[in-house]
Amino acid sequence: MKQRKNVLFVVVRIIDLLDVLNIKLESVAAIASSQNDVNMTAISKQKSSLLKQFSETRTRTLNLVQTLEKDDFIVQTASFMSPPKWHLGHVSWLFEVVLSKISNSYEFYSQEFSEYLNSYYHQFGEPHDKDKRGLATRPTVDQVFEYFHMMTNKVTNILQNGLLDKNTQHLFLMAINHECQHQELLVYDLQHLLADRYRPLTKNLSAKPSQQEPSSIRINGGLYTMGYSGDQFCYDIELPEHKVYLDDYKIDSYPITNKQYMEFVEDGGYDDFKYWLSDGWDKVRNDNWKAPMYWKKIDGQWMTCDFLGNRKINPNEPVCHVSYYESDAYCKWADKRLPTEAEWEKAACWDEKKQLKTIFPWGNESPDPLRANLLESYNWNCSEIGAYPNGKSHYGCQQMIGDVWEWTSTEFSGYPGFKTGFSEYNDKWFANQKVLRGGSFGTPSISIRGSYRNFFRLDERWLFSGFRCAEHV
Repeated sequence: MKQRKNVLFVVVRIIDLLDVLNIKLESVAAIASSQNDVNMTAISKQKSSLLKQFSETRTRTLNLVQTLEKDDFIVQTASFMSPPKWHLGHVSWLFEVVLSKISNSYEFYSQEFSEYLNSYYHQFGEPHDKDKRGLATRPTVDQVFEYFHMMTNKVTNILQNGLLDKNTQHLFLMAINHECQHQELLVYDLQHLLADRYRPLTKNLSAKPSQQEPSSIRINGGLYTMGYSGDQFCYDIELPEHKVYLDDYKIDSYPITNKQYMEFVEDGGYDDFKYWLSDGWDKVRNDNWKAPMYWKKIDGQWMTCDFLGNRKINPNEPVCHVSYYESDAYCKWADKRLPTEAEWEKAACWDEKKQLKTIFPWGNESPDPLRANLLESYNWNCSEIGAYPNGKSHYGCQQMIGDVWEWTSTEFSGYPGFKTGFSEYNDKWFANQKVLRGGSFGTPSISIRGSYRNFFRLDERWLFSGFRCAEHV
């Protein structure tokens, strides 16, 4: 009898344990289901954000060319610029490049298109000669627009319905940001092509400046961790974060203005070799440089020709369209120097009081027209210094985002521990280029941050480029 009770007790305990185990299994299943719901929600939000960025970017590209005449799309006014139709086709072709990275079986739309629209990616064949992009009548403008819309629909369908892993999402984000880069290049080219004959869909008045006098701001040196510190998209050349040592230095509170630069010009700066690097002096003599690009002296008055038309130089705007050589020569004339990119970034993004780095000079909030003059400001010109006090850095430096890209003295190369994120995109240019920081009035707002590194050859000046000075203390 006692043995039967023991058996019955064991059976009851087993049943109880099974009930408990079942409850725990149900709990685990519920937790797993809940976690899966959270993951699916996160994935859905990421896809929705990606689709929104893609749609807005494609729309902005079309808006930039909406008012052009058909003949405008095929003209190449200089070897350094590209016809508008090429930009439209190239940004679409790069999405095909992304699709080929995702699927080995992907077939490009057209061999003819790929040959013409390939900029410098040798992995996809021999690139078309950049100097001759304006000589090609095929593909036609209509065909390029058809291709543009076809790729918009194809990518939209993938972003809406496809299962996108983290790497695939990053590739699409890269392609979207690549299109933003070409929007800015397109703006450079439209100015060279049409100047004030270009009629943008939106044109706003520039922000009114406050009364400011240029000054220098002292920045304490020491160890500084430079590079991108956020959790959103950035390019491979902004990574990894790494420590650099800086001596104490001063940096200008504003970019150098037309008034300041004009003093250098009028003092014979372009006529005296002692201010110039050897290659820069050769450029001055061979190309007959006398002043920044687009400047002309008419009846004793310095004039410029840009989106605002033929006009007198505004002395309070940042000087624009100067090369590295010209920026460096001015600094030597002024007994100063260009900042390194580490010095520039610390002055822009480091909060000394809180001992932390922010994504933008004003904090971590995204740019808006109250803080910076970027493409979406639709001013189509530099703003006068003092126009964006809300965008100043923690140290008090102003207009470090927007208006003009700022030359630094730093050679463009990968950071220590650099790993390429996309072959032939950035890493093939680690020679004979200088780093610029900060963006311009042609830069889309999603395409800039304090850690963003632009790069150009030392003699290029068709871009919206300026500079600010630094000095040792």
